[in-house]
Amino acid sequence: MPNRLAHETSPYLLQHADNPVDWWPWSAEAFEEARKSGKPVLLSVGYSSCHWCHVMAHESFEDQETADYLNAHYVSVKVDREERPDVDAVYMEAVQAATGQGGWPMTVFLTPDAEPFYFGTYFPPAPRQGMPSFRQVLEGVRSAWADRRDEVADVAAKITRDLAEREISYGGTEAPGEEELAQALLGLTREYDPQRGGFGGAPKFPPSMVVEFLLRHHARTGAEGALQMAQDTCERMARGGIYDQLGGGFARYSVDRDWVVPHFEKMLYDNALLCRVYAHLWRATARGGAADEHSELARRVALETADFMVRELRTTEGGFASALDADSDDGTGRHVEGAYYAWTPEQLREALGDEDAELAARHFGVTEEGTFEHGSSVLQLPQQDGLFDAEKIASIHERLLRQRGTRPAPGRDDKIVAAWNGLAIAALAETGAYFDRPDLVEAALGAGDLLVRLHLDDHARLARTSKDGKAGVNAGVLEDYGDVAEGFLALASVTGEGVWLEFAGFLLDHVLARFVDAESGALYDTAADAEQLIRRPQDPTDNAAPSGWSAAAGALLSYAAQTGAEPHRAAAVKALGVVKALGPRVPRFIGWGLAVAEANLDGPREVAIVGPGLDDEATRALHRTALLGTAPGAVVAVGTPDSDELPLLADRPLVGGEPAAYVCRNFTCDAPTTDPERLRTSLSG
Repeated sequence: MPNRLAHETSPYLLQHADNPVDWWPWSAEAFEEARKSGKPVLLSVGYSSCHWCHVMAHESFEDQETADYLNAHYVSVKVDREERPDVDAVYMEAVQAATGQGGWPMTVFLTPDAEPFYFGTYFPPAPRQGMPSFRQVLEGVRSAWADRRDEVADVAAKITRDLAEREISYGGTEAPGEEELAQALLGLTREYDPQRGGFGGAPKFPPSMVVEFLLRHHARTGAEGALQMAQDTCERMARGGIYDQLGGGFARYSVDRDWVVPHFEKMLYDNALLCRVYAHLWRATARGGAADEHSELARRVALETADFMVRELRTTEGGFASALDADSDDGTGRHVEGAYYAWTPEQLREALGDEDAELAARHFGVTEEGTFEHGSSVLQLPQQDGLFDAEKIASIHERLLRQRGTRPAPGRDDKIVAAWNGLAIAALAETGAYFDRPDLVEAALGAGDLLVRLHLDDHARLARTSKDGKAGVNAGVLEDYGDVAEGFLALASVTGEGVWLEFAGFLLDHVLARFVDAESGALYDTAADAEQLIRRPQDPTDNAAPSGWSAAAGALLSYAAQTGAEPHRAAAVKALGVVKALGPRVPRFIGWGLAVAEANLDGPREVAIVGPGLDDEATRALHRTALLGTAPGAVVAVGTPDSDELPLLADRPLVGGEPAAYVCRNFTCDAPTTDPERLRTSLSG
């Protein structure tokens, strides 16, 4: 029986195509085979840049003896969680309910009807630290399946029933008001780490969406504490090992509380979200164009992260790859986590010579004992007394980057995920506009073109993924529709091209028709006509990226502000009911929802810029001022007075023959202005 993964588009599945395990992709045929053969299903879920997924693959799935046992007694199904977030979500919920924790690789045993009955994550090849070996688990499950099948079936049916009955406490259909958002800020203040920035203990994840909420809350209310938490967190991360001090971009998370040692995988979604939030931090702190060292750091990190995405993640088709691995060859043929990024003093001396190596060690916090493993250090920018020679540091930086380029690079997961490309489009379009980098806007447009050309079918339904110019077979989920619409709306604001607003509308019409519960206004992660799993997944919490629920709410709200579409605004407000319920209780886990709620409370403001065109200097000045306004969630339309591309431009004439800006919110408009300073004041929150 052959391994069936060779023709898949997922790099993660292709990594397993040569395993001696007779893998099946997730499919009706796999479960039909289980029914026919009377075997249980082993479901193994992971993703290509997951360190422990690689470890378990090497220890168990590449082992002939283990594979023989699996092939004899199980139907083995391999799933890329990034291609099938719905499958991952349903069974991860079961794993967490049963064990109190989850993670990847995820290992679940199912009946031929896809009902789960035994769970775990990573299993070692031999018993370790109280964990059974993978072989012991396989033998135990096989024994239970052979000798106590009825009991197993009862357990599976009960678990499935319990999952089906788990309902979200939706919290009604009212959006959060002043009180709930103030309570959310108070909750974040309690969990804030004032010594190190960020929230909670180790491991520490970059709280990009919470920072976006803090910036919007500060803009709307003037709360200095919110801005301080945002600024200090971003500075600590940017100076820490979680940020790549040579090449730009952020690792997935820090294993310690101080942001020193990262888990080295670099994800597109993290870098897109962080690029955008650092650009927004710069916007909030470089008041009137007067930059200080804090806003200058935000500018540098936003641009370096944007450049990292374009340089290292852009594919030949114009989209953005999903991730870079944590592991790479350490030069001896062994794959080691962090080998590409860490440095010993000796390696610095080899690259720079003794004198510059000593300076580099002080500047980047490289020590003889090391901050990572085997005497190596992760580069940081520790706070230090005294100034470094900027020219000398720039030379050191360039030489170290060149030297690092000779090391074996981490593997890249080349699949294009629609949702994450939507986040990247929004980040690159705005960063390019703020810092006069048309090349970044062009990169955003290229990714937008790819999504339209390859991921959208004739009915504007989205494919979740593509690779090498070929669309995958898996349907887009709610986060794809919400995040891609968000990216397209950003392109419309930055370029003035109405086609992007039109495409966003097509996607959001699908959200209203296929993802929203008509009675409650609640949102589901999968469409009503999607493959039926044992439960229809529905999770409003923002974790590594905005939930589909929050992403859709934000895009619906912005689209309604651009077009006046009342059904879209009503759906957005209803969706924010869950933020009213969860925001005061668990603000760290609904950051994007809180940011959208801030926009809703502020209007959001609608800004129309009319002029002879973006090649006109006065029009460009007003447009740039509008984009740099800090009013939460403000939408911008730019074009000629006679344009019919963007609805906000309708009936907006020039003022005295001059380009003009119109600002409206909540059905009330300010007097139009031709003065960028007056516009800046009206959009300052």
